[in-house]
Amino acid sequence: MANVRACVFDAYGTLFDVHSAVRRHADKIGPESEALSQVWRTKQLEYTWVRSLMKQHADFWTCTTDALDFSLARYGLEERSDLRGLLIDAYLVLEPYPEVRKTLQRLQADGFSIAILSNGTSDMLQAAVRSADLDDLDMPLFSIEDAGIYKPDPAVYRLAVDGLGVEAGEISFQSSNAWDVAGARAFGFKTVWINRLRQPDEYGLRGAVPELLSLSELPEIIY
Repeated sequence: MANVRACVFDAYGTLFDVHSAVRRHADKIGPESEALSQVWRTKQLEYTWVRSLMKQHADFWTCTTDALDFSLARYGLEERSDLRGLLIDAYLVLEPYPEVRKTLQRLQADGFSIAILSNGTSDMLQAAVRSADLDDLDMPLFSIEDAGIYKPDPAVYRLAVDGLGVEAGEISFQSSNAWDVAGARAFGFKTVWINRLRQPDEYGLRGAVPELLSLSELPEIIY
């Protein structure tokens, strides 16, 4: 990890817990709340990839709400407009993982540039950062909307290079999503897989890139 000047982070699943929206209202959903949350996340990502391949772009908010509508219908809750509204609102105020702020502050204090590079729209990212009390860190928020295509297209990772004014090899990119790590690595970033859920190896990452269970260990890797 030598020569790293900037640490760039995926947002959803890496900094912010995507399942906290459903968890907040689990009592209104019932025993299938966890399964519904998993389907919502899976479909959300699926819709980004399908739209990229079809070259019919729709922003991440649209993919998120479409995925929620599918998930509610999957569990027979499509008539619950009240629940839909609660879950949509909750997605804008996702809980950050507990170590996030301390880690970002430490990296910034030690002279690293920090930024977010995400599928989320600018409005979504600003809302998430604000609700997590991270807005005082003044991180650049790079949205794929400026590229018009979703990760892992190389054009998305190029946004961080151009926005930060550094070379690809001077960026350490952190994501909890193995496919995102693989895409960033192929682009030329140094990468760290934040394998929060202890998933099996994918894309030959295990042993090839640093693998952490949380961001708290990241400074030791970077230094």
